[in-house]
Amino acid sequence: MIGVYLAGQVDAWFSVLMRVALATLIFLPFLKLRQIDGKVALKLMVCGALQLGIMYGFYYQSFLYLSVPEVLLFTVMTPLYATLINDILNRRINFGFATSALIAIAGAITIRYQGIDEGFIKGLLIVQGANICFAAGQVGYKRVIEKQHPGLAQRTVFGWFFLGALAVVVPCYLLLGNPEKLPTTSTQWGILIYLGVVASGLGYFAWNKGATLVDVGTLAVANNLLIPAGIVVNVLFWNRDADILRLTIGGGIILLALWINDKFNQRMSTTKAAV
Repeated sequence: MIGVYLAGQVDAWFSVLMRVALATLIFLPFLKLRQIDGKVALKLMVCGALQLGIMYGFYYQSFLYLSVPEVLLFTVMTPLYATLINDILNRRINFGFATSALIAIAGAITIRYQGIDEGFIKGLLIVQGANICFAAGQVGYKRVIEKQHPGLAQRTVFGWFFLGALAVVVPCYLLLGNPEKLPTTSTQWGILIYLGVVASGLGYFAWNKGATLVDVGTLAVANNLLIPAGIVVNVLFWNRDADILRLTIGGGIILLALWINDKFNQRMSTTKAAV
């Protein structure tokens, strides 16, 4: 939707602003201001600023330099960033998580690798900026909830997450946005509404809540499950051609990464119990 209907036609920062603003409106009614202290609220805002605000700024710009398949290809590094950021915060290297993330990257590349155009390095670096921000935001959110309020009803505080993103995108649109490139068709407006309410609002809430229910290795691998899932959606709903053999092989590799991660966690649990 972004690559075909929005990129190069609608101002990127306006698209980001619409998505974040609509998502914020969904969760503001649930926000309970006195449920958490100011420091925790600020941490959630930082997570939102990274995972949505700054990430979207990079992500939308990348479509100006790369094709949709290239953008998908370059996002496969996100699992590795997630594990590395978590390891840095823990001040130790978790080889099991890193191994499963690298295998998931191999699976995603198997599915989406295509030839790349000249000048792809600039686009590659932009996507990596988006990947790092997305990884940092989800790992940060997971750690904040687990350490501060593990039993919290997350819908009552998730508004802080979107407010943090909004604090980034509003000044960015005012400074960098182009008011002459607003949506001009009902299709473009409809896509922005869908992306704001469903993909950003409900989608990011479900993703981040899920992140608090699994280990970092599973979270890292799950970042690349979106690639085979996206291809399946294209085939079923958009009638786009897909290499079923590569999809099957790549999806199998990603599932293998999940299995290895699960086995590693079982071994770690057994070791801790023995100690």
